[in-house]
Amino acid sequence: MIPRYARAEMVDIWAPQTKFQIWFEIEAHACDAQAKLGVIPETAAKTVWEKGQFDIERIDEIERETKHDVIAFLTNLAEYVGDDARFVHQGMTSSDVLDTTLAVQLARASDLLMTGLDRLCAALASQAQTYKYTPTIGRSHGIHAEPTTFGLKLATFYAEFDRARTRLTAARAEIATCAISGAVGTFAHIDPFVEEHVAAQMGLTVEPVSTQVIPRDRHAMFFAVLGVIASSVERLSTEIRHLQRTEVREVEEYFSAGQKGSSAMPHKRNPVLTENLTGLARMVRAAVTPALENVALWHERDISHSSVERMIGPDATVTLDFALNRLASVMEKLLVYPKTMQANLDQLGGLVHSQQVLLALTQKGVSREESYVLVQRNAMKVWEEGAQYLDLLKADSDIAPHLNHDELDALFDLDQHFQQVDTIFSRVFAASSHA
Repeated sequence: MIPRYARAEMVDIWAPQTKFQIWFEIEAHACDAQAKLGVIPETAAKTVWEKGQFDIERIDEIERETKHDVIAFLTNLAEYVGDDARFVHQGMTSSDVLDTTLAVQLARASDLLMTGLDRLCAALASQAQTYKYTPTIGRSHGIHAEPTTFGLKLATFYAEFDRARTRLTAARAEIATCAISGAVGTFAHIDPFVEEHVAAQMGLTVEPVSTQVIPRDRHAMFFAVLGVIASSVERLSTEIRHLQRTEVREVEEYFSAGQKGSSAMPHKRNPVLTENLTGLARMVRAAVTPALENVALWHERDISHSSVERMIGPDATVTLDFALNRLASVMEKLLVYPKTMQANLDQLGGLVHSQQVLLALTQKGVSREESYVLVQRNAMKVWEEGAQYLDLLKADSDIAPHLNHDELDALFDLDQHFQQVDTIFSRVFAASSHA
């Protein structure tokens, strides 16, 4: 992660100060549980809370000698706690601390990511309602297809990010597990009550069965969900980029006073934010494959996953958090040009109503095959000659016996494309707090 694409709230979750504070809390809560069981004196548990401190520079100094981060932390903690430090980490192993800490960090990161998703969904819902009936052209293969509304276009993205929140909620629940089970996960030297107590204090659930480490399928699912969300970020960003192209210019990123678009061309207003988001999405997805490869550890544990998670944990969550909030800002300030949308919709002289004519002919008794020929041959003239499609249809002697001018006029009414907009919006937003 780099400061340019990071928000302080998410960075703080991964800061050394936060990490070591969680380590301390896990050890101190474990001491409380051990004291309740009578394994250690209650006064010792109290001393850990009262005297327990740590110094990051000192921990680093000790680790340079021990080559073991948890031992370095415990050694430094003992320098503050004194004789009662011998009761700290009773029956525990390093993974109990490291894996439980990672669970806390990922759970907290999830909460921030959901806040970002909520902000984005709120912006999409608001804009969708504003442009609910604003006509625009729908495109398939990048080519004009049939009319839709800009509100409907935004509703599809709202529904996608609403699903993302549901997935992230499930992923958070799956990742937020605590393991305080000792070497190879057998509880041979520590009572399961300690795990239950620490889990409750840290806002986690108990890992049903660990092998000294929490199973990494949980982490793989978590990062896979982040990757899917990143792909949704890219899909919306790509749509905005296309719609901002000079030849289209139906929407545009907000361009602030004093902003510069190009060092060489003063006229430029580029979609730099959504281009940036497209790149950031790639970085979040880059964490998915390593997370999947972390699942297959040797026997009860190894640490091949450790170096990976030290990087992808902060990088993926910090980057996605930044991306969601940047995209929310883009949508909140999006410049929308309905007149240009209408002009683009009319650009092909009414060709976008071809299916309406096709279906009307079949309703009049003309075979679908013959109807297609009649409709298409007039459509091709529009492509080649730039004529008005309705005029060509009215002049076609093979169509005249089946559809009169008034009937053809009615087939070119935009309203028939929008008659189910309310139905779709009801499906998408009926149970939504953002509607």
